[in-house]
Amino acid sequence: MKTVSRFLTPPETGTVVEFQYEGETVTSPAGVSLAAALLAHSGAYTRQTAKGDARTAFCMMGVCFECLVEVDGNPNTQACMCPVRDGMIVSRQMGLRRLTGCNDV
Repeated sequence: MKTVSRFLTPPETGTVVEFQYEGETVTSPAGVSLAAALLAHSGAYTRQTAKGDARTAFCMMGVCFECLVEVDGNPNTQACMCPVRDGMIVSRQMGLRRLTGCNDV
C-alpha cells in the first residue's frame, strides 16, 4: 500500500543520494536524516511493535525510538539520528530485535 506523504520534500541542496527502502529506490538530498527522507518519501510506518502496531518517526531528535529501522542488515537503527547515504539498504523493523548476548535463549 502506497501512502501519500504529508511532509514536504527537503529543499534541494545540490547533491542527491539514492537508497533502497523496502525494495524501492528513494532519492533524497544528501545530508538529511534518514527519518526525514522516509517521511518525505511516503510518510508510511517504518516499524511495527511486537503487537503489530505501526510506528514512524515522531520526535526527530533521538528520544522516542519510534523511528527504528533496519539499515544494511543492522536492526534498531534510529532513522532520525542517521544521515542518508548513497547505496544504503533500509527496511522496516518488524517486532522485537533478537538479542545476541551470551545468555539469550
